[in-house]
Amino acid sequence: MAGKGGANPSTYSPSPTTQKKKAPIFKEDWVRPDGRGFHQCRPAFFRTGAVNAASGSAYAEFGNTKVIVSVFGPRESKKAMMYSDTGRLNCSVSFTTFATPVHGQDSDHKEYTAMLHKALEGAIILESFPKTTVDVFALVLESSGSDLPVVISCASLALADAGIMMYDLVSSVSVSCLSKNLVIDPIFEEENYQDGSLMITCMPSRYEITQLTVTGEWSTPKINEGMQLCLDACAKLAKIMRSCLKEAASDSKE
Repeated sequence: MAGKGGANPSTYSPSPTTQKKKAPIFKEDWVRPDGRGFHQCRPAFFRTGAVNAASGSAYAEFGNTKVIVSVFGPRESKKAMMYSDTGRLNCSVSFTTFATPVHGQDSDHKEYTAMLHKALEGAIILESFPKTTVDVFALVLESSGSDLPVVISCASLALADAGIMMYDLVSSVSVSCLSKNLVIDPIFEEENYQDGSLMITCMPSRYEITQLTVTGEWSTPKINEGMQLCLDACAKLAKIMRSCLKEAASDSKE
């Protein structure tokens, strides 16, 4: 169940169907390093209220990828008062020094910060907190692949935990193209050898995409297949996120 520390994590895989170690990875009998099917996502675990000092917070664990997000505000912003009647969203993404021995934390965090801001901004009702600022701080505790989609989903949950008004929760999922195969929710080893990647961030209840990122060369049929896989998984992931919020609200009433 989502939100319960000792329970089995939930899964959000799209409709099941049944990459690059350096050369031999693409044999006919190739299987993913962690044993999942190509269209099977890692189990997802969420917990809100992970940081007591924050206005809202969330912890997410997808396989070995672990992220914690803290939200502060809305709080007065002199800068915002100078020119805007709407609220401001500030985002920051960082990695712990022990997140991974390989990842270039310094090179990634600025790009991830910009992409997190873009993914969330369209979902937040900025007019609901004029002349104030909401700060979102995401920390990748352990990097094991698909870090940014996990950060975005976890940040959305933390915003909801903080009571920030949003049009809908935001969930995010990516796929990697490995030779002729599309693999969803790739781990670090798969991302290292992908021919291309596609990440979708969306508001599932509204069926609106807030961010689409594509790298590499994709045929039209492949990109359509990849987008549908991501949208399907995003919808199922959002259900787990809502379940986590409902459990947290239920626990707070007891």
